Amino acid sequence: MSSTTAALQPLADAAAQPTTSSDTTVATASPTTQDGSGRQPTTAAAAAAELASTKIKLLGSLRSFPDFPIKGVQFIDILPLFQDPTTHLALLRALELQVLESGVKPDVVVGLDARGFLFGPSLALRLNASFVPVRKRGKMPGPCVSVAFEKEYGVDYFEMQEGAVKPGQKVLVVDDIIATGGSAAAAGDLVKQLGGSLVGYLFILEIPFLKGRDKLDGVSTTTLLETDG
Repeated sequence: MSSTTAALQPLADAAAQPTTSSDTTVATASPTTQDGSGRQPTTAAAAAAELASTKIKLLGSLRSFPDFPIKGVQFIDILPLFQDPTTHLALLRALELQVLESGVKPDVVVGLDARGFLFGPSLALRLNASFVPVRKRGKMPGPCVSVAFEKEYGVDYFEMQEGAVKPGQKVLVVDDIIATGGSAAAAGDLVKQLGGSLVGYLFILEIPFLKGRDKLDGVSTTTLLETDG
């Protein structure tokens, strides 16, 4: 996704739970959750409380810029989440807990060019999963699978290296923001071309009025931080 920010309204209740696609069945979390780095299991209730508390801290770190890039647009900047080491660590922990809460642990985390690269590799390590990048056409060597997708100014192309995802592997696609959903859907198409099982999409923020979820074919889709808009 090309933007690190989103045209969103003021922040909503920070402790709100994430929304998932209504027509998708997600496995129920077990009474205990185990993080990918091998730490001791945490009860589901304690994990949920930790996640809610961490979301409040993360929401407080976001910056809001009214009337940017044009008048009437509320610009939410996610970059402060990465500028402070403690906040950065809290973001990774929240993303990890969000995945564990779903009850489906991925074998592969796929990050979109380029903001998905900011946290995708670190999240993959915490989940003991591999990381695979999706890049713009012509940026990666070797045989690649490719897909075209519509953007606001025309057609663009995403690619993934052949063999990066093995048939049957469970794949989670991550990016910073879901807007129109075109780039995320394209990444999902690449996963399917390689025979992977697309188990979910995970974003930090969402622009709800653009209805990007509608393009994701009912796959479980979660936004970490809830906002108005």
